[in-house]
Amino acid sequence: RADIATGDAGSCSVVPETSCETPEVVPDSQPESFGFTFLGRRIDLDQVGLPLFTLAMGLLDGFNPCSMWVLLLMLSMLAPMQQRMRMLAVAGTFVVVEGIAYFAFMAAWLNLFLLIGWSRGSQWAIAAIAIVAGAIHLKDFWAFGRGFSLSIPASAKPGIYARMRAILQADNLFGAIVGAVVLAVLVQVVEFMCTSGFPALYTRILTLRQLQGVEYYGYLLLYNAAYMLDDVIVLAVGVWTLSQRRLREREGRWLKLLSGLVMVGLGLYLLV
Repeated sequence: RADIATGDAGSCSVVPETSCETPEVVPDSQPESFGFTFLGRRIDLDQVGLPLFTLAMGLLDGFNPCSMWVLLLMLSMLAPMQQRMRMLAVAGTFVVVEGIAYFAFMAAWLNLFLLIGWSRGSQWAIAAIAIVAGAIHLKDFWAFGRGFSLSIPASAKPGIYARMRAILQADNLFGAIVGAVVLAVLVQVVEFMCTSGFPALYTRILTLRQLQGVEYYGYLLLYNAAYMLDDVIVLAVGVWTLSQRRLREREGRWLKLLSGLVMVGLGLYLLV
């Protein structure tokens, strides 16, 4: 029905009938929810927020047997010199450069995903990488040293030992620091496969949140700060106590079990 309104000039206009019903609102699509279980507690992205989720992922990634092995080996070789300041300068430089290299590595993953955009195919690919990498870590827990492993290969270890000896035999502190910088970059290249699972997973999840450009790198910095926390703690304890302790096989296996379970869990989550 339409009401007829009469104007001053005798003309009429049609006034459409209005309805009191509330128009249907189509909800905006929300980003997917991601989460994982750590020590029996569910850590869900939507519940804890992206900052806490980032810290949790970075801390889990930090329990990396590859980089931990190199750092503890360096500290154990520097400790007999009984020079805490030299030990701190050399091993501290190694940790800082390792963190910078890891940030660049994650930035490369991030820009790759920003370039290709969202696609179900890319999500499946990252899920597959995470599941395969996690499964290999789980295999190492039960069959350590047998078959293919995402660890520093035995062929690369003589070169790492040789560079560490060069650091110890350096004539001055500057030469030792330069050697630590070279070693940190070399280690990141060698352990590429050992560390690829978590950065790929996290940066894929991060791009799905559709943030601003500077926010992406802020979260990468937060992730790397959490990632380096365990190395900083190990460095501080090693320098203070002049510890000659090295990473044992049993400890490395448990670290692989932890990272393997989380990677497989997140990979399956992305897959389904």
